[in-house]
Amino acid sequence: MKGLILAAGYGTRLYPLTLDRPKSLVKVGGQTILERLIRKFEGLESCDAVYIVTNDKFYDMVVRWIRGRSFSVKLEVTNDLTASNEERLGAIGDINLVLEKEEPCDDILIVAGDNLFEFDMADFVGFARKKGKLSVALYDVKFRKLAQKYGVVSLDAEQRIDDFQEKPQRPQSTLASTGIYYLPGSKLSMIGDYMKTKLEKDAPGNFVKWVSENDEAFGYVFTDGWYDIGDKNSLEKADIEYRKKEL
Repeated sequence: MKGLILAAGYGTRLYPLTLDRPKSLVKVGGQTILERLIRKFEGLESCDAVYIVTNDKFYDMVVRWIRGRSFSVKLEVTNDLTASNEERLGAIGDINLVLEKEEPCDDILIVAGDNLFEFDMADFVGFARKKGKLSVALYDVKFRKLAQKYGVVSLDAEQRIDDFQEKPQRPQSTLASTGIYYLPGSKLSMIGDYMKTKLEKDAPGNFVKWVSENDEAFGYVFTDGWYDIGDKNSLEKADIEYRKKEL
């Protein structure tokens, strides 16, 4: 299995903090988001490499940061060659770029680079392998008003995704897609197929919706902590809570 960390965004909602560094290298509880994510992949025996996709603006910084640390899993950094938020390829475009460059034959565990979570990834991997389809980690945000900020999923009795709404005004559920996806090796070609459509290439939820309508996709619901570092308020909240937990 391979890991893929999406870290090519420009973090505009965190300006000026992210003017001179990628969001993934912002510290939460004294440790960068990127290091916390890589350590999660290190805990998976089946993961033998992690791809990190970043942009031209921050590529050198990410490479230098990695060289200054020691990790037990092999890391490969890909530059998507964009230099501004206006040029970005979008998350799905970046996934496609890595798949075309690296040509993995393995399953891929994809994690957004502004995500922090506390559930055991091995449990999610086990769930996804049993399903043999695209699987998405979901968190119940409890309130429909809050759910409006996220991609919202509805599940059937077999945990199959039967509806996906991107930031809906009237959410049909409170299950939020967390930016954590497992795509079996046999299904990797679906990324390329999606890229040929005229559908939005940014939010991965658009791909999830398309797969749920053209094949099958499943949702894994977890209850452990989850932090979506989307703006200054969410960053501050996560920083405070991680500092308390790790004293």
